Amino acid sequence: MKTSLTLAALSASALALAACGSSDPASTEATPADVEMPANVPLEPVTEEPVDDETLTDETADGGEGPPPAVTEQSAEDAAAEASAKAEELAAAAAEAEAAASAAEDAGAAALEAVEGIDETVD
Repeated sequence: MKTSLTLAALSASALALAACGSSDPASTEATPADVEMPANVPLEPVTEEPVDDETLTDETADGGEGPPPAVTEQSAEDAAAEASAKAEELAAAAAEAEAAASAAEDAGAAALEAVEGIDETVD
């Protein structure tokens, strides 16, 4: 019964796929008339001039900061020191997290032992 149901489903799907196809052969090449239609009306020349966008401003013209300052050896050393301090903070946080995980694991083991001890006294 299961085999005949599988065969029926496969046959139905094969027929559904066959119904989706078209009768045109795949080797038919597209002609330019099929791909691109000619314009009925010729294009008119552009007579408008571009205008400046008032919402955009040049930062340096308005007294802005301009380009960022060049990286100096001192600023690179400061950035390295800051990165080192951040790394130390992250290492300390990781050590705290590891200690908390270890404590949680120990508490879980103690709770499991307590539950097993209760089970033994009940039996």
